[in-house]
Amino acid sequence: MSVRDIVIIGAGPSGLATAIAAKKEGLDYAIVEKGVLVNSIFNFPMHMVFFTTPELLEIGGLPLVTPYDKPTRLEALRYYRRVVDTYSLPIAFHEAVIDIEREDGVFVVTTEGRGPSTSLGTSPSTSLGTSPSTSLGTGHRRVRQARAVVLAIGYYDLPNILGIPGEDLPHVSHYYTDAHPYYRQRVVVVGGKNSAAEASLELFRGGAQVTLVHRHATLGDSIKYWVRPDIENRIKEGSIAARFESRVVEITPTEVIIERDGARETLPAEGVFLLTGYHPDVDLMRRAGVHCDTETLAPAMNQETFETNVPNLFIAGGAVAGRKTGNIFIENGRFHGERIVKVLADRLHQEA
Repeated sequence: MSVRDIVIIGAGPSGLATAIAAKKEGLDYAIVEKGVLVNSIFNFPMHMVFFTTPELLEIGGLPLVTPYDKPTRLEALRYYRRVVDTYSLPIAFHEAVIDIEREDGVFVVTTEGRGPSTSLGTSPSTSLGTSPSTSLGTGHRRVRQARAVVLAIGYYDLPNILGIPGEDLPHVSHYYTDAHPYYRQRVVVVGGKNSAAEASLELFRGGAQVTLVHRHATLGDSIKYWVRPDIENRIKEGSIAARFESRVVEITPTEVIIERDGARETLPAEGVFLLTGYHPDVDLMRRAGVHCDTETLAPAMNQETFETNVPNLFIAGGAVAGRKTGNIFIENGRFHGERIVKVLADRLHQEA
């Protein structure tokens, strides 16, 4: 089995930027992704518009062209496909990392997927550095070895669970996609930040009867400046009902039960969106030996190089923030890879 220079885990913008930097440095790298290309963006609301301008989403020196002031989700998906094709980046899709071990200074990365990998482009090595598969269906495993690992895993895959009865019912979701299925339906949206505000507005305009439930007295400060007056006015006029300083205690197939100051209220609901935030895969990081703070979930790492307490194991993108996911976006996470690769390239060249 060949030993690569780097295995990059995650094919989001920060992972792709890391791969581009590695390719420019002539390093031998591979990318593994447990879902599809830019999986988090793919799972964003269908009609989402980015908060930022297009140039702040760009990687690899390729322009993101849009006729709008702010790009849409669809434009971003098209853009990152073009980035991968332009740089011929090799990506193994639908491979979830289940273990990262370090043996004699070499990382052993084990993945499990649904079948044979699809790799786009070619890397500097002629071999993928994988072991023979144990199965051609679900449970298909591969092993890769590398001198360094970059965790560009983001945080959107793991929602913050409320831990209440009924949270796993079929009509309950931690991800909002589209308003159309909820036309003339009663919907409860839980949360008070940007995602909850935008989902509530889109559901209302899609013909749903919406109730917003938030545990605090006011909406969050991070709501986009053009969204805030819209959601506040819709609540003020009664188009969107709101229950502040309230928490959800139970969900049934037909109702959401909330509590405020010891008193309970029952809200009828055909749909429920628990938009209460997300967090990085701390379990994976800890299994790899990374120390993560119990409260903040922030990984122990050098803030300049993004190297963790495990030598040659780096973190890029949103996962560096722990619970404070609002601190890292594509705009700043896209630069992590260049800094990581510079450190690794200097280190590897010294060892050669």
